[in-house]
Amino acid sequence: MSLNCLTTPRYLPRYLPQCFASFRAVSHLNRAPASFSRALSSLAKPFGSTFSFAQARSPLAYANKAFLSGSFGRLHNAKRIVRRKISSSSVNKSVFAMTIAENIEAPKEAPKEVFRKDYKAYDYKIKHLNLDFDLGEEKTIVKAEMKMARAYEGDTRPITLNNGSDLTLKSISIDGAELAEDAYELTKKFLVIKNPPSADFTLSTTVEIDPVNNTSLDGLYKSSGNFCTQCEAEGFRNITYYPDRPDVMTTFTTRITGDKAKYPVLLGNGNLSDSGDLEGGKHFAVWEDPFVKPCYLFALVAGDLANIEDTYKTMSGRTVILRIFTEEHNIHKCAHAMASLKKSMKWDEDTYGLEYDLDLFNIVAVDDFNMGAMENKSLNVFNSKLVLASPTTATDSDYYQIEAVVGHEYFHNWTGNRVTCQDWFQLTLKEGLTVFRDQEFSSDLNNRGVKRVNDVIRLRAAQFAEDSSPMAHPVRPDSYIKMDNFYTVTVYEKGAEVVRLYQTLLGKAGFRKGMDLYFKRHDGQAVSCDEFLSAMEDANETKLDTFHRWYEQAGTPSVNVTCAYDPAAKTYTLDCTQTLPETPGGGAGKKPQLIPLAVGLLAADGKDMELTVAGKPQGTTAGLGL
Repeated sequence: MSLNCLTTPRYLPRYLPQCFASFRAVSHLNRAPASFSRALSSLAKPFGSTFSFAQARSPLAYANKAFLSGSFGRLHNAKRIVRRKISSSSVNKSVFAMTIAENIEAPKEAPKEVFRKDYKAYDYKIKHLNLDFDLGEEKTIVKAEMKMARAYEGDTRPITLNNGSDLTLKSISIDGAELAEDAYELTKKFLVIKNPPSADFTLSTTVEIDPVNNTSLDGLYKSSGNFCTQCEAEGFRNITYYPDRPDVMTTFTTRITGDKAKYPVLLGNGNLSDSGDLEGGKHFAVWEDPFVKPCYLFALVAGDLANIEDTYKTMSGRTVILRIFTEEHNIHKCAHAMASLKKSMKWDEDTYGLEYDLDLFNIVAVDDFNMGAMENKSLNVFNSKLVLASPTTATDSDYYQIEAVVGHEYFHNWTGNRVTCQDWFQLTLKEGLTVFRDQEFSSDLNNRGVKRVNDVIRLRAAQFAEDSSPMAHPVRPDSYIKMDNFYTVTVYEKGAEVVRLYQTLLGKAGFRKGMDLYFKRHDGQAVSCDEFLSAMEDANETKLDTFHRWYEQAGTPSVNVTCAYDPAAKTYTLDCTQTLPETPGGGAGKKPQLIPLAVGLLAADGKDMELTVAGKPQGTTAGLGL
């Protein structure tokens, strides 16, 4: 996944438009007639132990306090105030009371810290997931059918499924038999089936969701007439009850039904296996994804979109259909993105021997997608800015960014999709590795020196600052309260530099051997950074004993180097001292981190000198490990 701004945590660009909308909403209160004050007075509830409407200077101050305290609940609810277009003639106490009541939530539970050391595999294996969407203008019905089996031995354990927001359970059954109310428990966060069968079984649920009013942009939402999804990191639980975690991987079949006039395009993950017309002006499409994936890679798009089409012949001779969908008014701006996609596919084959695995690859670019881009399996969703380019308006930087981000999302097909994260603590395993791959892709297609300088400038400006701030955290954190907070430049950019260390230490050939072994061992699995390290070590028959510290310690190490030349012995000595700064989580107990140094010497005539280290010839550049 790509961020709108690599120097900004993932969710800030996502929420900015909603924040502005909410402030516009409370601004309406400041211009409201007296009936607003009367309505607020009737609802006066303190948002803290010392604040109530009676103490507020104005309706705006009251609503603003509610917003800042979190009592307005989800930001999209504040938008409902704006959408009512309240005027002096339409405002009445009951209408406004209803509006405010929607936005006031019960006191929230204290946040709970999650620890990496507490990881435990899920108790059940999901062998296959069938999804059936009936897209509606007000409500959407989602039917989920999970073929499940125990992944443990011993006494029966309950099934725990994540419950998101605004799900309405309509039915629940096992092997076609409806469950009694006392056979399951539905809480704010979970759906728990108390005593599931010991043999393999099928768990089916039907839920009702409201994509039109889902402006959280997690799960399935509707914007500008199009249905779209965003499921990373924990959005799938807003679509249906499911173990919403990256280590639960299965194959998906998705059936989508919608109004053909309004939504002529129905897209899902995988290959299109069936489609057709239905009564009442509706049509359907069925998508089959034969490769296991976690639910955060699920995607659905439905809307009135135009597309361009091309093909790519893989290194094994298969023909893959490539399509880019966007609004009709932008269709003439997709050519560069299509060319970038084909370059990405060729580069991954040439550099890592990785071939695309399906018959179809779709990109959707929409104006209202508030993420940068998302690597959903075979159905990448982009903000239009990262796909569309016209020679009359786009700059060189625009073209360069499109090429890089299209490459990044495509490369996730293997580093993130085919092999994914065991848990969200391992986020850098997919993001740091894929950032490194897109950096190398851009370097090979353009000027390597310029690319590297630009990457280091961004690293020093953004990541170094984060690493020396109260927000410093390891590339692989040990705990979190909210996972969304870890989509950071440390996980992405520093994570890429950690991957680059492997290549520097092992050489390009050694790094390729490690990558080959990594995919051979773990294709179709959810793994950790430790498995990646082991693959690099085993493929090169070496041990990188202290490398794990790069995953464990926050902060930017500094190295002080003093040099001395002995003319008689013709030796050049480097004395290196490493210092690790104190950061949150402790600094005094930090241990030195493995840092490779590339050393070269110039003769009086400016030419490179041949070097020998410990009696072994090194050529003109010696690699030293600090």
